[in-house]
Amino acid sequence: MLMSRTTLVWALVSLCSVQMALAQEDSTKATSLSEVVITATRFPEKVSETGKVISIISREDISRAAGKDLAQVLNEQAGIIVNSAYSNPGKDKSIFLRGAKPDYTLLLIDGVLVSDPSGAGGAFDIRLFPVEQIERIEILKGAQSTLYGSDAIAGVINIITKKGADKPAQVYGNIAAGSYHTLKTGIGINGTAEGTSYNIGFTHYQTDGISEAEDTTAAKSFDKDGFSENAFNADFDVKVAKGLRVKPYFRYSYFKGDYDGGSFTDGDGKYTAQLLTTGVQAAYQFGRGSLTAFYDYDEIDRNFADMYGAYPYSGNKKTLELYGNYAFGDHVQLLAGIHYDKQKMNDNAATPKNPTAELTSPYLSLFLRKLGGFNLELGGRYNKHSSYGDNFTWSINPSYTINNAVKIFSNYASSFKAPSLSSLFGPYSANPDLKPEESTTLEGGIQATILKGVLDLRAVYFNREIKNVIIYGPSFTMVNLDKQKDHGLEIEPTLYIGKKLTLKVFYAYVDGKVTTQNNGKDSTYSNLIRRPKHSVGVNIGYQVTPHFYVSTQLSNYSKRSDLFYNMATYAQEPVTLSAYTLWNAYAEYAFLKNHLRLFADLKNITGTKFTEVYGYSTMRFNMMAGLKITI
Repeated sequence: MLMSRTTLVWALVSLCSVQMALAQEDSTKATSLSEVVITATRFPEKVSETGKVISIISREDISRAAGKDLAQVLNEQAGIIVNSAYSNPGKDKSIFLRGAKPDYTLLLIDGVLVSDPSGAGGAFDIRLFPVEQIERIEILKGAQSTLYGSDAIAGVINIITKKGADKPAQVYGNIAAGSYHTLKTGIGINGTAEGTSYNIGFTHYQTDGISEAEDTTAAKSFDKDGFSENAFNADFDVKVAKGLRVKPYFRYSYFKGDYDGGSFTDGDGKYTAQLLTTGVQAAYQFGRGSLTAFYDYDEIDRNFADMYGAYPYSGNKKTLELYGNYAFGDHVQLLAGIHYDKQKMNDNAATPKNPTAELTSPYLSLFLRKLGGFNLELGGRYNKHSSYGDNFTWSINPSYTINNAVKIFSNYASSFKAPSLSSLFGPYSANPDLKPEESTTLEGGIQATILKGVLDLRAVYFNREIKNVIIYGPSFTMVNLDKQKDHGLEIEPTLYIGKKLTLKVFYAYVDGKVTTQNNGKDSTYSNLIRRPKHSVGVNIGYQVTPHFYVSTQLSNYSKRSDLFYNMATYAQEPVTLSAYTLWNAYAEYAFLKNHLRLFADLKNITGTKFTEVYGYSTMRFNMMAGLKITI
């Protein structure tokens, strides 16, 4: 009933806002269909010309996220739940995109995939990338393996880093302090001169944090589990010749912190983690087409130490890719490429020692555009894996745009996830005969700009089925056994009321069930652990004056299920996590011709007590405030 009342109230608020918008004679225009994105097709394309479902966290949005981390920024988007986003800052974060497991979402940095070869599922740790180094984020939903390969079952998140300023040299920085003795600082320089642009930056983040485990003891004696992070990045974009640009980059991030012994259990565990990423991209533009080639090297080292021992995890990844696109007139465009990826896990206890896996994937996509408002993408990708053999993915993505204002779209595509090195060769329960997890996703919906540009609206339904799901099987080894079926709905209206007021609303629904073998028979049950069926969010932003901006956000998450490992019985027990509502707010004032900005970010204003993971703490009211400087 709480969810129904909340949804009804927000629906009435939205309706009233529409009436207010219609009364405005001078309104800003909604522009989502005309926005140019890269992630949907791997080359610049208007949203109106692709049937993909893509959300954008803009440069302006990122600039107003100085008091947040990446997990909290992503958690504000429709269809994304980042578990532990509001738990202890140093606690591990898990991205659930449309209810899918974290390792079913592919992360890119500037279009290049990042992953953790040493991890059980291979999902990238988003704690390793600070918000201060980000320019914008593009979130591409649905099965995307045809364009991006393994892991893109639920979607793709492309983190686009800061680029050069429009003058030879610009110095920027920030300093902020807040609850739990938290300090965030950063400094950088970027610019453009004689065809070359650059961005170099350093960020530091430290906090005492809170107790990671929830303290239910009478003494309330659990210690705080803090962490600190340092990150450096350097990106260059050099014009070598007409149409040819070379873009080398280097990134390094290191963090360390404390962790507890489990649910409701204090501990003195220590961890460190570091990420090194370096590579180069070359892009050549010619006439109606372009060629892009890149090499990327990632190295990840993680170490955990507690009363039970020390646990090192490390690995590296090398990626080579070449792709090009060419437009045959105004209506036909072709994209073709080949991707090579080699991963290595550094583990002498594995079989074989320090195992590797290679994946080679040629792919091809055909785009038909502007055929009386009709657009179509057809694609296929062949994947050759050094362990499991080969598989094939495909996509069919039609859309129809009416008067550049209404887009009706659908997408029917397959996707896959290659088994991780740990699952294939690791020291515990590995199975070298594992096959890839494979999925098909059907989605469809409508995106529109209506009421003379006052209202942007998108509504999407999706249905996803995954087979050969890898689980810890009854024979105490990893096996392909389960089938997973999920479906859901996302509704995202945005109102532009006058030139100053913006109201963004979202509602997301997701449900799923797994079919598994139990005593030789199929058994089906709901299994979206820690993922709410219903989530609703409202964000109101108001430009009070040219220099003063305020916003407030209200989010509600329905009850969720979780599993608790009972040390007394050595068994997992189901538990229910209560629904909760969070209220956040942000304010920013710019002065000295926008060279200096004072900001304050308030989270969980009402001090709501809630749980993201059973037995672990979450933050009550907390805030960050500080300065951002550009010279």
